[in-house]
Amino acid sequence: MSADRAALERALERGEEEGGHVEFKERLSREVHLADGRLESLAAQLRHRILSGDGTATYVVGVTDDGGIAGIPPEAFSETMDVLSLLAEEASAHIEDVETWGVGSGADRGLVGVATIREGSMLDADDEHIVVGTAGHVDHGKSTLVGTLVTGQADDGQGGTRSFLDVQPHEVERGLSADLSYAVYGFDADGPVRMDNPHRKADRARVVEEADRLVSFVDTVGHEPWLRTTIRGLVGQRLDYGLLTVAADDGPTKTTREHLGILLAMELPTIVAITKVDAPPEERVLEVEREVESMLRDVGKTPLLMERHGVATAVEEIGDGVVPVLQTSAVTEHGLGALDRMLERLPKRENDADGDFRMYVDRSYDVKGVGVVASGTIRSGEVEAGDELLLGPMPDGTFREVEARSIEMHYHRVDRAKAGRIVGIALKGVREADVERGMALLPRDADPEPVREFEAEVMVLNHPTRIRDGYEPVVHLETASEAAVFSPEGGRLLPGDSGVARVRFKFRPYLVEEGQRFVFREGQSKGVGTVTEISPD
Repeated sequence: MSADRAALERALERGEEEGGHVEFKERLSREVHLADGRLESLAAQLRHRILSGDGTATYVVGVTDDGGIAGIPPEAFSETMDVLSLLAEEASAHIEDVETWGVGSGADRGLVGVATIREGSMLDADDEHIVVGTAGHVDHGKSTLVGTLVTGQADDGQGGTRSFLDVQPHEVERGLSADLSYAVYGFDADGPVRMDNPHRKADRARVVEEADRLVSFVDTVGHEPWLRTTIRGLVGQRLDYGLLTVAADDGPTKTTREHLGILLAMELPTIVAITKVDAPPEERVLEVEREVESMLRDVGKTPLLMERHGVATAVEEIGDGVVPVLQTSAVTEHGLGALDRMLERLPKRENDADGDFRMYVDRSYDVKGVGVVASGTIRSGEVEAGDELLLGPMPDGTFREVEARSIEMHYHRVDRAKAGRIVGIALKGVREADVERGMALLPRDADPEPVREFEAEVMVLNHPTRIRDGYEPVVHLETASEAAVFSPEGGRLLPGDSGVARVRFKFRPYLVEEGQRFVFREGQSKGVGTVTEISPD
């Protein structure tokens, strides 16, 4: 017997033993189960199951009424989850978790799932959810620091808590992150709400449900060859704050300064955490602290030492040219209490919560039993399950009509989500192969125009000679990373120069708006810009 089959049969046996709060359904359909008053009667049945289970019900889908394994096609399973979500909403409950198993083989292969439904509507009403982007040189302890923060577990000195974020086996084995990672913890009236077991999706969902205030981390990549991924994390996500790490046994490096430049170019209020203060002698820690202060002053910022001025002053002064600096250790947990208190008190930066919904796609997946999922950070407005949306532009400039089947935030299913949330949206009406990073989701009644060319105010931060007509860097705008051709006004721009340039994507259009900031890079050449005028394609 396969491991999957054995796990499924154990789940069914558990359901038969537990009885009252467990319901077996082969499938649910909109046409049959939402018509002629069936919605109300099925919602009443669900409420009974929830009461029988002291606030939790279990629905086993893809089985017969007596618990026999049937299996249903993926499309029918997705529709069943859609209907079950509507039933849960009607019953003032929400789907907390779904486990799926494949059964059968060949043309007869189907899905069986176990959905956990908990009382209470999840409308994601939290207005104090902040998103923090990490940056810093490789091996300066970004992922380890975040892993310790979200779990409360001290590191073993070998970067063990880093494994709570690195999602690929080769990343864990080599100790190097190669893509963006995500983590979450929060706070309630009693203090931090942390994950007991970050490898369990349900544990992340528990944090989202229990915390009154959430802190999400977008953990970027420190290794130089993956700078493009780091820029994507800092530019493409809707961040509230930056957290730059500098190792006490190394000090600021060229990469540190480069990451600091990107954070400041995106106008992100930033904290500098000096990590690994348990490793070198105290004299070296203080020397690195002075190097950090000097690095900040070199770019016109005022360092504020938190050990001297305190958390309250740091919270009040961050931004407007002030960068708080604190010493930390993931091994001894030195400084982490102060960082907790700061993250608990930092205000949510202003967002476009009242604007129209817009989300730029960062990743896409094809999830068994759910379908195509597009993930990213909501830039403005809010989205609800069932909303009709547009996705695009496609390479030819068109937009595809899709529907938001369901929404998850850190593996917790929610009915709606608003600006600033990192979410995964299950989409109906599109193949995963057609969803690309850099595309946008927006309301069906929007009238978007694909943009291939725009004008921008640019600043050249670094270049070996000068930028001329035909210069071809990679432009990082929102989640898009695309080769583009620059045409500077006046024919050239020198390092340190600011000026106007026409920018044209080489291969395809994107959704671009005036006021958006971007980073461009080619080899050792780097710069930043702001879109000032668009030319619809």
